Amino acid sequence: MRILFWLLDINYEMVGGIPEIRLWGISDKDERVVVLDRSFKPYFYILLGKNADPEQVKNIILKNDLVKRHVLSIDLLEKKFFGQPAKVLKVTCKEPPLIPKIREEVKHIKGVADVLEADIRFYMRYMIDNEIYPCSWHEVEVEEIPNKSNWQVDKVYLAKNTPKLRPDIRKLPRLTVYAFDIECYNERGEPDPDRDPIIVVSRVYEKDDERVITADDKNDRELLKNFVSDVETLDPDIIVGYNNNRFDWPYLLERSKKMKVKMSISRTRGSPAQSVYGHFSIIGRANVDMYDFAEETYEVKVKTLENIADYLGVFPKEKRTRIEKNEIYKYWEEKEKRKILLKYAMEDAESTYGIAEKILPFAIQLSAIVGLPLDQVGAASVGYRVEWHLMRQAFKYGELVPNKIERPYEKYKGAIVLKPKPGIHENIAVLDFSSMYPNIMIKMNISPDTYVPPHIEIDLEKVNVAPEVNHRFRKEPPGFYKKVLQRLLEARNEIRKEMKKLDPSNPQYRILNERQRALKIIANATYGYCGWVGARWYKREVAEATTAWGRKLIREAISIARDLGLEVIYGDTDSLFIKYKPEKVEDFIEIVEKKLGFDIKVDKIYQRVFFTEAKKRYCGLLKDGRVDVVGLEAVRGDWSELAKELQERVIEIVLKDGKPER
Repeated sequence: MRILFWLLDINYEMVGGIPEIRLWGISDKDERVVVLDRSFKPYFYILLGKNADPEQVKNIILKNDLVKRHVLSIDLLEKKFFGQPAKVLKVTCKEPPLIPKIREEVKHIKGVADVLEADIRFYMRYMIDNEIYPCSWHEVEVEEIPNKSNWQVDKVYLAKNTPKLRPDIRKLPRLTVYAFDIECYNERGEPDPDRDPIIVVSRVYEKDDERVITADDKNDRELLKNFVSDVETLDPDIIVGYNNNRFDWPYLLERSKKMKVKMSISRTRGSPAQSVYGHFSIIGRANVDMYDFAEETYEVKVKTLENIADYLGVFPKEKRTRIEKNEIYKYWEEKEKRKILLKYAMEDAESTYGIAEKILPFAIQLSAIVGLPLDQVGAASVGYRVEWHLMRQAFKYGELVPNKIERPYEKYKGAIVLKPKPGIHENIAVLDFSSMYPNIMIKMNISPDTYVPPHIEIDLEKVNVAPEVNHRFRKEPPGFYKKVLQRLLEARNEIRKEMKKLDPSNPQYRILNERQRALKIIANATYGYCGWVGARWYKREVAEATTAWGRKLIREAISIARDLGLEVIYGDTDSLFIKYKPEKVEDFIEIVEKKLGFDIKVDKIYQRVFFTEAKKRYCGLLKDGRVDVVGLEAVRGDWSELAKELQERVIEIVLKDGKPER
């Protein structure tokens, strides 16, 4: 029997000495299913020294007692390491937990240069090797088996073969979402789970189903039981909160331990458990913290739930019920005020649900592209997202994944940002270089494996030399990053072509739009990843050379504009603000693309734009009447409402009326 399912969560357990991968998902028949795969075995690589005899090394390894008991096979393979051919021994083991011990036993053996890929989590290794992606559809041959453990699923299947990715299916299944928020008794300031009970849990399920669960005065035992029962009854696919990984879950778990209530809300009837990147894993569901995504909303400086909900247009600040955090206990104590507290709590849950509606479509596409499960992709830093994407691509290209190494921070010069011409300017075009950094890396073949160190002599005809910093990169063969970035940009272009055929109101349009946005973010973040000291593929020279070519490109574009008599008002990273003269701007685009070899296009046209004397602080009036505000207090969360309102009115008078004297 073949089934089609959308992967929501993945974990593994040891069952009778065999590692069992568990793929939790939703079938095309809208059933909640789990597919068990017992065929995959854990492994790692031994990188052999230059003159090492593979057979000799293998024989020494096999003399080790631990290896004899727990290793299934050792095979000689040809791989690439930083683009260079490398001989490795692939060591396949019986159990994932033993890999760190076996690694330590073998890494000091003569002839072993390094031990690689021993720190990749088992279920991630399974997904990488089998091209399995979270938040994506897969097809698999299965047999149904009894649900002996009473898991909260409709069907339990045993896989007969490895699931196959179905990239042609883009629709989303019907996903159920449960948003929640807790309020704690806090008479002594910051609540302490050892002392202070949870007095309110507010939740919104599937937009319209709202409920407030309350404590019995200061006893939260029944509240905790009711919360567990509520989750179990509604059986949501996705649970969302705001800062729930840092506050709500730790507090709920501490209180449930104290009150002897089992927080059995996973689909295996288990409790949430803290996992990688600090997130809490709820097996079979996706626990997603909206705060992780809010942290990347740079326009809002103070990322409170109220500020983010207001910024995203989910719940206007002026309509919110206001209670000072340190006075929550007073509203609980005074019966006539309690209604206000319950309204306040419900508004928090409504805001969380509304934020999830805005953010989840993007999070789902990001998860499907980088290959990190939905509950982890937000909690992981941008660097880790890029890294998991690179690790998947490395497997495809036969590239070995380097180990993590602790390094000191090294600074490098970033993008060019021009000092703006302060004041009001009429009719200004903003021109953007399309995916500037990824395209520079592709054109100049910038990659850790194409970098030529200063001590190596090479014909200058065979390398691209970065301006200012003089780092050299081989022109041939195509580097690892070039191949990865080309694939990302091509995928994005294909999606944008598809989008042109669809009406923006079509649900498919929104899915594609979020996907192309996720592709763009990962492509643009790849150059910076190389300069991040936590990166496996760390190479400061890659990031440094990319920004150096970027600065040269912007300066050359400015020079072309001035030669054409176009006034340049401002420039930032990959954008130029130019006085809009349609014919001259068309000539400018043509010359830039022909002479410099990079695509540039008009992104927007401002009827009127106002620059302060500072960089990255301006506001502009678009032709459709909308106002863009960048870096000013009106979009900051840490300014008073009065100051923001005043600035918004000033901006309106300056831009729309064009009468600054008013």
